[in-house]
Amino acid sequence: MATAGRFFEAPAASFFLFGPRGTGKSTWLRMAFPGALSVDLLDPAAQRLYQARPERLRELIAGNPQAREVVIDEVQKAPALLDVVHELIEADRPRRFILTGSSARKLRRGSANLLAGRLVETSMHPFMAAELGDNFNLHRALEIGLVPLIWHAPDPTASLRAYASLYLREEVQAEALVRDIGAFARFLEAISFSHGTLLNLAEIARECQVGRKTVEGYLGILEDLLLAFRVPVFTRRAKRHLVAHDKFYYFDAGVFRSLRPAGPLDRAEEIEGMALEGLVAQHLRAWIGYRRRGEQLYYWRTKSGSEVDFVIYGPESFYAIEVKRAVHIHSKDLRALNAFREDYPEASACLLYMGKDRLKIGEISCIPIEAFLKGLRPEQAILEHEVP
Repeated sequence: MATAGRFFEAPAASFFLFGPRGTGKSTWLRMAFPGALSVDLLDPAAQRLYQARPERLRELIAGNPQAREVVIDEVQKAPALLDVVHELIEADRPRRFILTGSSARKLRRGSANLLAGRLVETSMHPFMAAELGDNFNLHRALEIGLVPLIWHAPDPTASLRAYASLYLREEVQAEALVRDIGAFARFLEAISFSHGTLLNLAEIARECQVGRKTVEGYLGILEDLLLAFRVPVFTRRAKRHLVAHDKFYYFDAGVFRSLRPAGPLDRAEEIEGMALEGLVAQHLRAWIGYRRRGEQLYYWRTKSGSEVDFVIYGPESFYAIEVKRAVHIHSKDLRALNAFREDYPEASACLLYMGKDRLKIGEISCIPIEAFLKGLRPEQAILEHEVP
């Protein structure tokens, strides 16, 4: 896989590195720790060995005393290794463990809690636009997303089509996470209609012809596989009646496009608008994750229908961000942001749109989306005039 400079910075101590398949975890680790002792659990032989004899890790490390870093790739394939890692960390040797995973499900059930406080949890996200620099193209990102494995593939469209089936085959079906793989496949399509909108599990259950509890379980699997995330409503010091439902997003705009059915009754601009909002969401999520400064991602929506797509709140940040798939800005586009600022004048507000000019209308910064994404870097504040 071709590489690009990534914003992810490794903690000084041992850490978990989570991230969906194809986001570049292994590639980054090979570059960052070229001399590390490595165990690749995607190798079937290694997987069988460490599942049967997790204590083999202790023997491997004893045979390589010079190794200061130990990388265990896809540790969820042999979760019993966590007990051995815990024991080795407790031995207080000057050695750093880096454990990667593309699924948190088995780890949550297993011994990961033993490592709480001993291993920092971090994540690798799809590319950010600024990581790609001049190679970033907004139209291409909306079509195929920013998963490195797909972005650099010889045939990105074919790779994207295969991506969901890879998870279905290797994670869901192989681990027997669901009884009916066909129903789960239908769920993946049905919930794609909720991308960027309020999550209504009862409606999705009716569409899939399964029970609500089943859909809740499916959603939990999707989140454990790191394929999706939810954004809660911002309710601090709320002055208006707000909705209670979370918003749902697939973790990457291209993965959303590959799972969202499209036909004569589906408007292309509606699907692209949802992909655009999701693209901004995944960038903001990566910005928050790589900064590690305590920010959280929310949205804001009143019961009367006034909505701000994203609110970022944390010790150093308070932003309200609206995304519009429009070339020109009209006064109605600013109503929700102005309403939010009436309630929260401390917040900095910006509207992202498809035009070319950077504008300031009242207290709201209006920024072309492509310029915003290419300028978004974890070490900097979201708005250039703000102090990071």
